[in-house]
Amino acid sequence: MRQLRRLRLILALILWEMVLATPYCLAARPNVIVIYSDDQGSIDANCYGATDLTTPSLDRLASSGVRFTQMYAPSAICSASRAGLLTGRFPVRAGVPGNVSSMKGHEGMPSSEVTMAEMFRVAGYATGHVGKWHLGYTPETMPNGQGFDESFGHMGGCIDNYSHYFYWNGPNRHDLWRNGQEIWRDGEFFPDLMVDECVNFIRQKRDRPFFLYWAINVPHYPMQGTAKWREHYADLEAPRRMYAEFVSTMDERVGKVLDAVEAAGLREQTLIVFQSDHGHSTEERAFFGGGNAGPYRGAKGCLFEGGIRVPSIVSFPGVIPQDEVRDQLAVGCDWFPTLADFCEIEVPHHQIDGRSIREVILKEDAPSPHKSFYWHLGGGENPQWVVREGDWKLLGNPQDRSNTAELTDADQLFLVNLSADIGERTNVASQYPETVQRLQQLRRNYLDDISVE
Repeated sequence: MRQLRRLRLILALILWEMVLATPYCLAARPNVIVIYSDDQGSIDANCYGATDLTTPSLDRLASSGVRFTQMYAPSAICSASRAGLLTGRFPVRAGVPGNVSSMKGHEGMPSSEVTMAEMFRVAGYATGHVGKWHLGYTPETMPNGQGFDESFGHMGGCIDNYSHYFYWNGPNRHDLWRNGQEIWRDGEFFPDLMVDECVNFIRQKRDRPFFLYWAINVPHYPMQGTAKWREHYADLEAPRRMYAEFVSTMDERVGKVLDAVEAAGLREQTLIVFQSDHGHSTEERAFFGGGNAGPYRGAKGCLFEGGIRVPSIVSFPGVIPQDEVRDQLAVGCDWFPTLADFCEIEVPHHQIDGRSIREVILKEDAPSPHKSFYWHLGGGENPQWVVREGDWKLLGNPQDRSNTAELTDADQLFLVNLSADIGERTNVASQYPETVQRLQQLRRNYLDDISVE
């Protein structure tokens, strides 16, 4: 079935390329840069209310564009979130319900999936990946096999930023690649290497439309902030101190790439998205926390708000409003059709779950395109899942990685109305059995639709 679908997509893409990749079309299309941070907490930027962080670059981006208060990650774990972003599909539909192995030789997201990079490349864009991948470690599932002309970064879930080794389950292994070939840059700080790659890509591709996916591996552990920021935050208590050092290290590098876009004279021709892949980590390797979810319960690895409600900014001077906020519900899967919409590119002819939020971005009173949405985290018989419909949210098999409130056996179905309980402290499932039944049926409808494919 997948092979037949892949063949149909290839034929459609060939026709699509013949129609779209013309000089006239290309001349009018903006460049696109998607910056995807890693394990950044829900409110961890000054423009999101953090008072103990220094994030002038993110604030600068927000002041030049639109900031979302109700943007949701496609998932609460790294690989699944990236699959949802790059395909516009529920991660479970894209074949990535959880994390992909960080071992070389392991497949990840199926090559039959059509990525954002493939969409842009067919439309005549130069396509580049810089940073973290974590969606497969075979030639077919690494970036160059998934639509990227150029790729630089690591294929697994994380690396030490100086040795570029993955140390977190043995054997220790080096993980730094350029276009599918292993390279060595011993002792060089990976965030700086990423900046160099981004800047060079922008300079080299400035004469044609380009799509750059910068999957920045920060502030994911190991938290290795630079000396400048260690001194700056010297009086901040741990673990917030270590986390803050790395967030500001990231923010500074984001600023350098923004500067490069401006120096190339491309700012008004470039649409930039910044977003976190999910909430902050409370893992031991992240000092058991440091990130801040603000009023929200949860963290990375769970589907309470703190695991999936993320910082998200879009900026396109002269086209979208500046220094505005949007409260409408949106999801990371929406960027696929939204970017296609802004760039006047036809979305590939296959099912996607994201919806264009172009009108939401342009108009403060435009409604969310989603009446409901579905999240599914993990495989097996008892995955975590969520159905959201309006303000109602039903969690199945919930976990709370922030450990901010107790969960009992009676909470296997956890119902909350976010308009009344944004902190998701009280399970009201027993009070609203008809709502529970309706949302359970909605989940079954989603699962039936996914399984049909």
